[in-house]
Order: sequence, then structure tokens, then C-alpha cells
Amino acid sequence: MPIFENKDKVEESQVLETLGTVIEPELHRDLVTLDMVSDVQVDGSEIDFKITLTTPACPLRNQIEDEARAAVMAIPGVETVNVHFDANVPQDNRLFDQVQLKARNAVAVASGKGGVGKSTVAANLAVSIARDGAKVGLLDADIYGPNIPLMLGVAGQRPRVMNEKIMPVEAYGVKVMSMAFLVEEDQPVIWRGPMLHGAIRQFLTDVDWGELDYLIVDLPPGTGDAQLSLAQSLPLTGGVVVTTPQDVALADVVKGIGMFKQLKVPVLGVIENMSYFIAPDTGNRYEIFGHGGGEKVSERMGVPFLGKIPIDPTVCEGGDTGKPIVVEAPDSPAGESLRSIGQSLAAKISVLHMTREGFSASPDLKIMQ
Repeated sequence: MPIFENKDKVEESQVLETLGTVIEPELHRDLVTLDMVSDVQVDGSEIDFKITLTTPACPLRNQIEDEARAAVMAIPGVETVNVHFDANVPQDNRLFDQVQLKARNAVAVASGKGGVGKSTVAANLAVSIARDGAKVGLLDADIYGPNIPLMLGVAGQRPRVMNEKIMPVEAYGVKVMSMAFLVEEDQPVIWRGPMLHGAIRQFLTDVDWGELDYLIVDLPPGTGDAQLSLAQSLPLTGGVVVTTPQDVALADVVKGIGMFKQLKVPVLGVIENMSYFIAPDTGNRYEIFGHGGGEKVSERMGVPFLGKIPIDPTVCEGGDTGKPIVVEAPDSPAGESLRSIGQSLAAKISVLHMTREGFSASPDLKIMQ
């Protein structure tokens, strides 16, 4: 009896060729060119392959999966497609070369003035990115007014010392270090600039952060000694500026962006906090502090706008009780906004690295260098 060749037999080369037509939506290059596809296995009509993302917090993971699956399913003879995911966060080698910090990226969260919720945003972003699967550290660089431990429910704890290194306190999967761990709760820190510089330097060199994908640094408000000390001590991958919507805040945002630019730190984006309020009884939306300030300044300065965070009493309550809203109410409007901003921030860090390596990114993800 003659043996007929199976014309629908699928080859690994076909799968790779097909995945070479699937475009990564932020980097505008195909998955194969970006070296994101591996472990292709063909078992008759069943296809398995792995896609390695540039961050576990990739906001477009579902889109990439759907498009890759649809492309491979279109190959004649394919009946089942199994897509597996991994992540390999791009690394800023300067962090290890200059300060021996085993962190792939360091991101500063700043504000031109106080009272805009910068520390609340920094804490929730760190927790959100960690809950997406990344290894995250949070450095409270506000030496004079450290609030991060309270916001994460670890106020009053004392870090352990092992092998002459300070071990950071852990909360919600995030490694945390703050001056609040080292002084009494009611003890003010009255230091001149050189002492502040030394403290920040110690937080980087004397703390055993371990391996991190992202070190989030919560800066004090303004543009002073702490910001300069950090920039001198730590090669920042990028910076984020938090503001509120009213026009009076715009001048301070411009100063914050200008600070990063002068320090040669790429600006990853602007976040507008307290953007609007949704009445729980009527669902009506009220723009209490004005409208569109963050977007206006982002457009004016040519930097990305990362998103708006609505006013929600739960956010404030969570800061007082040590329960971040991305944990306590992740599906609330504020929780969803913060999770989305965290994913966008991680994506922009990946875009920054890829752009440096010669890949062109979407114009919507332009980052001020």
C-alpha cells in the first residue's frame, strides 16, 4: 500500500516564519527579530512556544498572545496552540558598574511640590509591579519626612543586619528601606546636606537589596539636596513626575522635568493624581481641582502622559492603615488606574532600553532623554 506524504505536516521553521509577522505593538518590530520567541515544539497538530516579554508587567500581553496564537493557528494542519510566557527585564548595567547594585533599573518618583500624593503613588506603583511578577525594591529617599513604611503597614519595624549588610523590610512582595526604620517615630531628622548625601549613599551600598528588576525611589518634593545626592550616587534609568490637575501646579511640574533633564535623567512620564471624583451615589464625575493640567504640561514639555488617578477616600485610608489600594481594592477606578500606570511605566522602561539598542519605538511612547 503506497505511503502518501502528509502535506499538512507543520515544521518548526514555518512557526518561526509565521511569528515573524507578529509585531510587538510598542517596539514596532516582529517577535522573532526582537528574539522574544523560543522553545518552539511541534507535536503533530499541536504547537507550543514561549514568548519572553521585556517585563512581567507588560500591559499588552493579552494582545501579543492573541495575535501570536491567531497567526500560528492559520498554518495549515495546526489545531492547537499553547503559548507560554516568560520575562527578561532589560538591564541598566551602570547600576552594577558604578554602585554594585544588583538592580536592572532604578526609577525616581518626584514632584515639584508637596501635597500631590507622590509617596502614595510611589508605594502603589511598587506594589502593583511586584504583584505582576517583578522583583521590586522601594527606597524612601525622603529623609526628613519618611512615610513609606506607614503606607505599607511596616511602620515601627527594624531591619535586621546580616553579614554586615542591612536587610530591607518586606511588604506586599516589595523590599523596603527608609530612614523611618532607623529613628524613633517622633524623632526629627535635622541634618545638613552632606549628612543627607551620606545616608542616601548608605541606603544604596550598605543595604542588601538582592536582585531586583526595578528599584523605585520615592524622592522628597521639590528640587534640592536629596535629588542631587541621588543623581550623584545612583545612575537613574528614568524619572517620573507626579502632579495634580490645577494650573497652579504646572510650574512645579516644569521644574521637576527640568531637574531631571539637567541631571541627564530620561523623563519616563507625568502622572496626574487627584484627577477627578466620582460620586458613589450618583456616579457623576466632578473635576474638583480643574481639568487636564497633567496632559497639558506633558504635551508642552514633550514627555509621555502616564495616566490619571481619581480621588478615592480608600486611597487615603489605605495610606493610613498600611493597605495600598492596588491590594485592598484593585478593581476600583483608582486601583485600576494605578495598576495600568504601573504597567505603562514598566513598558516605557523597556522601550527606553530598546531604543538605546537601535530599535525604533512607537511615537506615542516618546521619552525625553
